[in-house]
Amino acid sequence: MTIHIVGLERHEQRYTTEWASNLPEQIRQAYPNERVKIVHGAHDHQVTSPGAFLDFAGTNVFKGEQCAEIGRLFQSGQVAAGDTFLFTDAWHFGVIATRYTSDLLSIPVRIVGLHHAGSHDPHDFLGRLGDTPWLRPFERSIFEAIDANVFATRFHIDLYREVHVYAPDGKVLQAGWPMEYLTNVLGQRQKHPKRKLVLFPHRLAPEKQVEIFRDLGNEFPEFEFRVCQEQRLSKEEYHALLVEAAAVFSCSLQETLGIAMYEGLLCGAMPIAPNRLSYAEMYPAEVLYPSEWTESEADYQRCKLQLVAFMRAALGRALQPEWQAEATTIADQVGARFFTGDALYAALRGQSS
Repeated sequence: MTIHIVGLERHEQRYTTEWASNLPEQIRQAYPNERVKIVHGAHDHQVTSPGAFLDFAGTNVFKGEQCAEIGRLFQSGQVAAGDTFLFTDAWHFGVIATRYTSDLLSIPVRIVGLHHAGSHDPHDFLGRLGDTPWLRPFERSIFEAIDANVFATRFHIDLYREVHVYAPDGKVLQAGWPMEYLTNVLGQRQKHPKRKLVLFPHRLAPEKQVEIFRDLGNEFPEFEFRVCQEQRLSKEEYHALLVEAAAVFSCSLQETLGIAMYEGLLCGAMPIAPNRLSYAEMYPAEVLYPSEWTESEADYQRCKLQLVAFMRAALGRALQPEWQAEATTIADQVGARFFTGDALYAALRGQSS
């Protein structure tokens, strides 16, 4: 069997560059006797569209080149019955092209796709298009063409099914994202001394509510409140900030996993987040504040005193040595459930982990 990895565009400030190098090696470790090939797109590092996590035009160029490469693989006999295609972004028109070619050439292949976003999420750019006539039928075609539709959290599965009610259990898999490499990259930094630094590690988009974070900072003059995306940080510079930070903060209205909060936790920073979205199933209650405190700017203003009191207690605890041992335990638990690819690797062969 050959496992063909259809990769993501590389963006320096996102995890996608890390996946390009780490994911193939992790799959090879899981299947040392199988061939692993990469389906490449354009190699230029793209600049994201404002407020987004990709380049809306560039992603079509990238995926179009991947489609062409997949077609050439079939043409040249490099795809055999029983091969697997792993689409690291399920929202890819190449899924349809791969199934089309597989069926018409009678070369049965398995398709596994990782779902990140789509019209089912009202805060996603596609969700903001509404019920555009072409959009959801296309997404259903993608879902049906994929054998294992992978979601990182139960919250994301439930959100998907609020719109796409046809999604049966047999085609849906909750599995951790293949990011076990982060433990080696960041996990040794947990015991680094902390300073009075709180980070907002999210992209600058309306659903992330950065103005709440900025206003909170005024209540803590002894702390530095820093918005990471306001600086053009390299990954190494960003990781260096995480190592120093006492906490990472979220008041997001949209999150189906939340890699940045886990990265902070791996570095020993306390994740302070609302008790909603994916956070509710990922983190212990003591680091989650009531959802209604930040569901809107008006809610924040109404509940500001409660949130400030919660933050003051949490930040005091985050600076204590005892928190570092607790952070290690929580990071191990979160990593095992949501950032380890074992279940995904099993799905590449149609197995259960």
